[in-house]
Amino acid sequence: MAGGSHLAQAEDVTFSPDEEIASYRAMLLIRRFEEKAGQLYALQVIHGVCPLSIGQEASIVGMMMAARDTDPVITGYRTHGALLARGIDPRRVMAELMGRRGGLSGGKGGTVRMAAPDHAFYGGHGSAGVCAPLGGGLAFAARYRGDDAVTLAFYGDGAASRGRVFEAYRLAAQLKLPIVFIVDNNTASPGAGIVLGALPSAIAESGKPFAIPGEQVDGIDVRRVRAAGRRAIARARAGEGPTLLEMLTFRYRGHGATAQPGNAERRIAEADPVAKARARLLATSALTERALKALEKEVRETISSAALAARSELPPEPHDLHTALEA
Repeated sequence: MAGGSHLAQAEDVTFSPDEEIASYRAMLLIRRFEEKAGQLYALQVIHGVCPLSIGQEASIVGMMMAARDTDPVITGYRTHGALLARGIDPRRVMAELMGRRGGLSGGKGGTVRMAAPDHAFYGGHGSAGVCAPLGGGLAFAARYRGDDAVTLAFYGDGAASRGRVFEAYRLAAQLKLPIVFIVDNNTASPGAGIVLGALPSAIAESGKPFAIPGEQVDGIDVRRVRAAGRRAIARARAGEGPTLLEMLTFRYRGHGATAQPGNAERRIAEADPVAKARARLLATSALTERALKALEKEVRETISSAALAARSELPPEPHDLHTALEA
């Protein structure tokens, strides 16, 4: 992979029918979960902050499809999608959002401090860009242990210019650490055209001073995300060091789960990864309309049941608030 910003146009992005179905279900699960979380936030069942990743499902699911289940994952404060794509029970994620003891962090961590080390998920970090150096630490640990793991570090375009991120690039490049830096560039308005190709990108090329190759990826097409992820992960696993992937995508909700005024409902099929995958399923006859609706009903009921079960759980006891804390 050459340095600089580019999109590999000749790559094979074909999915099998089973992969089309699995990727759609995974993205739909995230979408329905995030929509339910947004509703509960508006009803004040969920307190604090609740950043959603509606519109970014393809970036999450495509990268998880490219990775192994044992590859470490670390994120910024948009955690729900990555957790669900890793196979975490939606009830446990929802319970954590509601501050219930059955949550991933016992109801004490909330949206940005969820972790599931048994699924190689290491948070959930509210400080912008801090997951890049922490991800570098995970990659260094993998190299030290010799376990062949590749770390995926997700963060947004706003964090991509932080000094701590550039320091992570420098060290990762110097040590050729097995890590992929994934920047969700979600600043475009929903419905706007996506520009891919030879146009310079400050984000995709930000690793160039450290000899880290970068690539712009169509972040609304899960197939292209997986293809780019596979290349970057294979490169890291082969000992060739880090890669920077800029996912060009859209985010339909703001930082506090509220809709972005004037933009939230301007959702068209070409700019929505879930709608795009659904249309492809029908066009390729991977599923009939009836089977597709049955799948969608099952996902909707899964999320509704998870929310109901989580809401019925109890909050942590006062004496639990100090457990799992260092003295």
